[in-house]
Amino acid sequence: MNSYLRTPLCERLGIRHPIFGFSHSVDVCVAIAKAGGFPVVGLAREMPHEIPHILAAVEAGMGDMPYGIDLMLPSAVPQEATVEGLRAALPAAHVDFVEGLRQRFEVEPPNKPSFFTTQVRSEALFEAQIDAVLGSNARGIATAIGLRADLIDRAKALGKVTFSLVGSVRHAQKALDMGVEVLVAQGYDAGGHTGPVGTLSLVPQIVAIAGDVPVLAAGGIATGAQVLGSIAMGAQGAWLGTLWMAARENHTPPALLDRLIASRSEDTVITRAHSGKPCRVVRSDWIDAWSEPGAPVPLGMPLQQVLTGDVFASMHEHDDARLIYEAAGQSVFAIERETTVAAQMSTLVQDMELAWQRLRGFAGPNSG
Repeated sequence: MNSYLRTPLCERLGIRHPIFGFSHSVDVCVAIAKAGGFPVVGLAREMPHEIPHILAAVEAGMGDMPYGIDLMLPSAVPQEATVEGLRAALPAAHVDFVEGLRQRFEVEPPNKPSFFTTQVRSEALFEAQIDAVLGSNARGIATAIGLRADLIDRAKALGKVTFSLVGSVRHAQKALDMGVEVLVAQGYDAGGHTGPVGTLSLVPQIVAIAGDVPVLAAGGIATGAQVLGSIAMGAQGAWLGTLWMAARENHTPPALLDRLIASRSEDTVITRAHSGKPCRVVRSDWIDAWSEPGAPVPLGMPLQQVLTGDVFASMHEHDDARLIYEAAGQSVFAIERETTVAAQMSTLVQDMELAWQRLRGFAGPNSG
């Protein structure tokens, strides 16, 4: 890629392309690094004792190439909790509704334990996750939900670059006040937990208040032209997540991959049925059932996961074509077939170049 498409943040982090890739998959993250991007390993669904082993696998694959880690640290969760303890607090009407859905959809119980069946988001869990990631060689630490001054200070003291995903000017200002070094302006288009403002409207607002702090654009981005457009708005790169689920390295369950390939942007919806917080996912019969007449309002975090975590685990374990879903953004439009990270990165870079040439053509030979 030409040097004019390499931003100062690329120089700071030692990467070739202004492409930041979020994924839960070790293999995806390794491939993004090898292709010149900056991988961000999602560890919000992992137990603290698992984190060192996951990161060892990442580093074994990419050597000393830079990477980041993403955690989800919402407030208003219990200090300590167990699945068994919180089940007793579930409203009977919600328990009955979910049991009815289990029977209606013939949901098989999961055969193996997972984060969603054994764990509850709590302060104790977050503290242990934070300790584990701070002890890693990760170049960057990102938080998707929740700002923690102590984490930011500790990460910076260790020489790690701090990122914060923000969905509003208010959240961005709070992050700046805490000393966050990179703002990720995540628009309404994004998959996962997201806010109410669209990416095209959010990015310039965040850039305007960020000053010298670099901004990345996130939400609905899946093409090189969109990456270049993000830079044109003042961002120093783009943060992509949904696109990588089409990569062979993601090991996406076949039924979920088929759903993603068949889906368009309008087939993603924001729902509280997954976690209790607004979360954009690709629709399935399970998600639609929570919008039917008579369905209860989803519980808050972490109770909704306690209520439905076994079903989420089951649909992925058994590759249930009717029910399976995952967090996915409006960028799902770009998923047309199974591919590889190398091919995706190559296409993104080539598309950036073509978009740049197109812009130069629009300017014309005699433009001032």
